[in-house]
Amino acid sequence: MLQQFKTLSGPVHWGVVTAHLNIEQEPDESLISNISIIPVVGNQYVVMQLEDGRWELIGGTLEPGEHYMDGLRRELMEEIGAELVSYQPFGHFQCSSTAEAAYRPHIPHPNFIRLLGYGEVKIVAKPLNPEDGEQVSLVELVDINEAVRRFESINRYDIAEMYKLAHIVKTGK
Repeated sequence: MLQQFKTLSGPVHWGVVTAHLNIEQEPDESLISNISIIPVVGNQYVVMQLEDGRWELIGGTLEPGEHYMDGLRRELMEEIGAELVSYQPFGHFQCSSTAEAAYRPHIPHPNFIRLLGYGEVKIVAKPLNPEDGEQVSLVELVDINEAVRRFESINRYDIAEMYKLAHIVKTGK
């Protein structure tokens, strides 16, 4: 299935991290350090824009001792002011970092996993925007084509393809 996704079918580079998407095997939960979600409300997709104008993937790094589902709930409230209704993982990135030390001391290094899924959310508040996190300026509900267009407009083909893949897994189309 990944062959139809030019960016996700090969290595994805995020700074010092090289990641490979795996949709066939279960991840080693002990290596999960990051959680990501393609959030949906009914048939619409949630997108967020940061203060600097970039559209970004929703999710983040787990706190010390935090289970990934608790981290997902926290990230959703911080970034888009949403409660989690359901979450369906459909893949994970096997990541390798060339940095000398871990991004945070409690996460696995140099190899770790970013879990990827889609899920139904309920927007209940404004983003919390904690001081040590990304500052979100806009949260919108859009159709899949508009979500993809926004990520492609800033050359984030990796995130655009994650939304497309989530849409295919969710709808079968």
